[in-house]
Amino acid sequence: MISPADLTHLRFTDPEAVARALAERSPGQLPNDGGKLLVIAADHTGRGVLRAGSDPLAMASREVLLERCMTALSRPGVGGFLGTPDVVEDLAALGALEGKLVFGSMNRSGLPGSVSEVDDRITAWTAGAIVQAGLDGGKLLLRMDLADPHTPAMLEQAARAVDELASAGKTVILEPFISYREDGNLVNDLSPESVMRSITVASALGHTSARTWLKLPCVPQMEQVLKATTLPVMLLGGPVLPDMSQKMECWTHSLRLPQVKGLAIGRALLFPPDGDVAGAVDRIVEVM
Repeated sequence: MISPADLTHLRFTDPEAVARALAERSPGQLPNDGGKLLVIAADHTGRGVLRAGSDPLAMASREVLLERCMTALSRPGVGGFLGTPDVVEDLAALGALEGKLVFGSMNRSGLPGSVSEVDDRITAWTAGAIVQAGLDGGKLLLRMDLADPHTPAMLEQAARAVDELASAGKTVILEPFISYREDGNLVNDLSPESVMRSITVASALGHTSARTWLKLPCVPQMEQVLKATTLPVMLLGGPVLPDMSQKMECWTHSLRLPQVKGLAIGRALLFPPDGDVAGAVDRIVEVM
């Protein structure tokens, strides 16, 4: 197995190696007997988001990010990975995705702070590329700002992705939010009512919902919120907080609900406050 430091040389001298690594990797499987799926997410850097906790450049070192992803993926109970092409290819070349489900993050153009943030076009994995690479599915972030004229186009884009991935027999993970502008920044409305509304809109996209999963925040009144759907739900992690106990309590409670089939967590596991990636993953697996 090559080290993260060898990846630049490999990419320079043998660029086809990353495609071979993806093609030859052993596939992952869904949990058996009602088990929950834990997916490690590392697609934040594709939108220029490098902050984790109080460190604004925590994810700026690719070698550090890859090493933390590899540690997390090596722990028992981790079943999948979600990332942009560059990170997925690096980890495949490192042999870290063997036996894992892999989901490609598709739209990364909604750069935080930009005036066009809602206009979050597909700039990473396309549905066709996901099929060609042998990934298990794709994920789209879908922020709906009722005051932004770009919102209908983003709904149409998401519907096309649902159609294309479902027709190819691939899972599509939609991460919907009702959003709004506050002091020039795009903010997600995490009230139970708005999360329920985002669920109902996302669930109806495309010609079929048979292969659609939802990636949702853990919010108050989750039992009531999840009555809005019969689709499988993966709970997202969100930002790293100094005290993760409240978030852990919400995950623990929500994992008992029938719609919740697992967790898709990034920074909260890769950059925990105490720096212990393996310990953070093991604690989540124990909760699951």
